[in-house]
Amino acid sequence: MKLGLFTMPIHPLGKDWRQSLREDREAFILADELGYVEGLCGEHVTDLAENITSCAMFIASLASATKQIRLGTGTVNMPNAHPAAVAAQLAMLDHLLDGRFIFGISPGGLFSDAEVFGNLGADRTAMFLECINMVLALWAGEPPYNLTGTYWRISTERTLMAEIGQGFIAKPLQRPHPPIVITAVSPYSAGVADAAARGWDAISANFLLPAWVKTHWPRYQEGCAAGGRVADPANWRVAKSLCVADDLATARRYATEPNSPYRQYYKSLFTKLKKNGRLVLFKTHVQQPDDEVTLDTVCEKLIIWGTPDKVAAEILAFQEEIGDFGTLLYAGKDWADPALGRRSMILTAEQVMPRVNGAVGRRVAAE
Repeated sequence: MKLGLFTMPIHPLGKDWRQSLREDREAFILADELGYVEGLCGEHVTDLAENITSCAMFIASLASATKQIRLGTGTVNMPNAHPAAVAAQLAMLDHLLDGRFIFGISPGGLFSDAEVFGNLGADRTAMFLECINMVLALWAGEPPYNLTGTYWRISTERTLMAEIGQGFIAKPLQRPHPPIVITAVSPYSAGVADAAARGWDAISANFLLPAWVKTHWPRYQEGCAAGGRVADPANWRVAKSLCVADDLATARRYATEPNSPYRQYYKSLFTKLKKNGRLVLFKTHVQQPDDEVTLDTVCEKLIIWGTPDKVAAEILAFQEEIGDFGTLLYAGKDWADPALGRRSMILTAEQVMPRVNGAVGRRVAAE
């Protein structure tokens, strides 16, 4: 099992934006130093807590500060952007990263972002598909392009001057395109099957109960079969909220106390999902009454905390419940205590994962 980083960091309102951005960058740089294989970050334009407003710009700031880690958008919210801008800017990003770029995409999940971009009442799934199809067509094609859809029209036919390079959209370093991933944020996600059929991979979100995460693998298998490729668990990424400390008391306090960055993270998500009628993500079964879903139960079920031994054991139990997967994505949180935030990432890489992989290796050898 590989280790990566996925962050849609939710910071305290009023925290100095410079500090939160600096700490978020430090987390990615630390991940690179520790051997995390990849790191992805989310973006939202209208959220003061989840305040990386451009994941591409954030990743670009890490190009020269990191050496090995692959960096990805997690995700570009496609209905909120013009396909030509996405294609040109991310092609440049792939070159800045010397081919270390992962292209994470989604229709976007924050309603206030949709409202501010004027697509709150639109079919954002259709916009998402049209946008990614146009991006891929631009990367595969040549000017003047002449792409026409329901939401966008792209052409340089009237202004093309090929002899001096005008009218061309840049292509990424990785051809035909960087690896594409989608985030799976709902039970039985149909998007996982659709993505797998196109050769893309999936990230199961860290705010889904294990029973719902488990539903993603059959969808991935279904999509791979439709696309004529083998469904390999090594390509499945699963994000989890981990809090690892040198002693149990410290881990318990940092993960569970009222002002814990972990609890504040899920408080923000709980508030949004409840308001939008999506508490099913936190339910043990679809018919569970809303009033049985509390912040306490959410945190209890979704945060793995403890010493390296305890956390490793719980990751293995989680893997046993949902099935094999290839990459565990450490879900980033606000560094309320920078020393403990850093220490948790370090212990995960240096002590938790060797225990996990040792156990996995022994299990495979015994089969």
